[in-house]
Amino acid sequence: MADADTQASLAHGTITAEFFEALVTQPKVLAGLQRGVEKESLRVVPDGSLSARPHPKALGSPLTHPAITTDFSEAQLELITTVHDSAQKCLRELTDVHRFVYSELGEELLWPSSMPCIVGADEDIPVGQYGSSNIGRTKTIYRRGLGLRYGRLMQTISGIHYNFSLPDELWQALGVTSQDERTAAYFGLIRNFRRWSWLLIYLFGASPAVCRSFTRNMQHTLQPFDEGSQHLPFATSLRMGPLGYQSSAQSTLHISYNSLQDYTESMVEALTQNYPEYASKGIIKNGEYQQLNASVLQIENEFYGTIRPKRRVYSGERPVTALRERGVEYVEVRCLDLNPFLPVGIDDTQMNFIDTFLLLCLLSPSAPDSPAEFERVGANQQAVVEQGRDPGLKLQAADGAELNLAQWGEHLLDQCAPLAHLLDQNVTDNRYVRSLSQQRERLRDPDLTPSAQVLATMREQNIPFFRFSMNQALEQQAYFSERPLSAQEKAFFELSVADSITAQEKIEAADELDYESFLREYLKIPSLETGVPGQT
Repeated sequence: MADADTQASLAHGTITAEFFEALVTQPKVLAGLQRGVEKESLRVVPDGSLSARPHPKALGSPLTHPAITTDFSEAQLELITTVHDSAQKCLRELTDVHRFVYSELGEELLWPSSMPCIVGADEDIPVGQYGSSNIGRTKTIYRRGLGLRYGRLMQTISGIHYNFSLPDELWQALGVTSQDERTAAYFGLIRNFRRWSWLLIYLFGASPAVCRSFTRNMQHTLQPFDEGSQHLPFATSLRMGPLGYQSSAQSTLHISYNSLQDYTESMVEALTQNYPEYASKGIIKNGEYQQLNASVLQIENEFYGTIRPKRRVYSGERPVTALRERGVEYVEVRCLDLNPFLPVGIDDTQMNFIDTFLLLCLLSPSAPDSPAEFERVGANQQAVVEQGRDPGLKLQAADGAELNLAQWGEHLLDQCAPLAHLLDQNVTDNRYVRSLSQQRERLRDPDLTPSAQVLATMREQNIPFFRFSMNQALEQQAYFSERPLSAQEKAFFELSVADSITAQEKIEAADELDYESFLREYLKIPSLETGVPGQT
């Protein structure tokens, strides 16, 4: 049994009793949980190198297609589902989008791993193109700025974003009656998620190795795996560590999640604060925009975090403005690797556990965050990224105690258990309890984690990371070629492609402002005090 100090450290994460009692009496309200997925993948040619082709016209306009767009690179697809009330429906839609995409890729494949491989020199990585409209140009310039600030290679790292929200009936059961209360609850969820997101990195991390080509111009602590690969023996998700989305400029930021006001104030500061290093790179060179501005963040999406508060925006509206005026609508989880063993990089079992875990984050007491906690959370994340499968790894609890990862993880899963049982009252197959059991097995046996399985496969087959990923890409290509769309399904996607191209043409025809005037308006942020627009 754990000693008293350890028990005290583990006390954080206990579900608030009144919330749990409310759900016990009406578990049906849990049936309406909402989730959606955004999945990134690089397009590669048969030799595994990054595709030099533009975004295929047969996939529609990346500016306006609701399900198929691009992320940073022209060769980096982002596939998006609508919102669903079950993981199974969400997975089915994501699979159908993949089926259509593969039908139009020809000989190209989707790279199944989060970490890229043969991508060439930075300047050879094409940034996304979105047409001649003002907003389309802005999206491209923003990406050009990311490449200027962080290097284009880093931007080719891919992952899965998981969007999650609660239905009205569940809020009502919890006694949450106003949007302000919902917003406060979502920020409580976010604070707890940041404290415990190391568990998801351990359970679902799938990037323990990289190609040597990826680290050719970087300082790192990786060890050789073979001639073509580098790794760390106990790594889980190198994507989430120093080799991934990291920024010296952002490392000085403390974005507070204590309230909507604190969050928007700290975000606006980052959006308006000039950063000398970025300013020195120039905004316009030879008559062409290199970045949108010289602020610490060009726009809100540049901030790297494991989770974000989100709100759908109106045309031309800034995300920070939408949040401030209408509150948080959902959260976006951003710490999930692509699982190269799964056809679409994620499965419904993983989604079911994420739902349970996010409910735990929501329903547990959530203390305010602080700069000191920011440092502690970051240290825990890096430790799990680099050493997560080391049985002796200890993490820092909120009270300063050191806790064994497996013991802390077991405690969090114990807290998830009653929620999983409640969620299963709305289904017939115990899917939530089964998902929780799978995570317990991974916690007790690190060899069952995706990161361990990647390295085990490379060892057993005596292949480098590149060949492992190519083999998985070929398997996935075969999987989808054996599951073609019906004529009716294909016609549905072809119509959406045609509609997206028409929508882009209308946006381009409707532009009235010159680009400089448009950009000034686009970068305005309303004053936090008065609501009167004030230019960044």
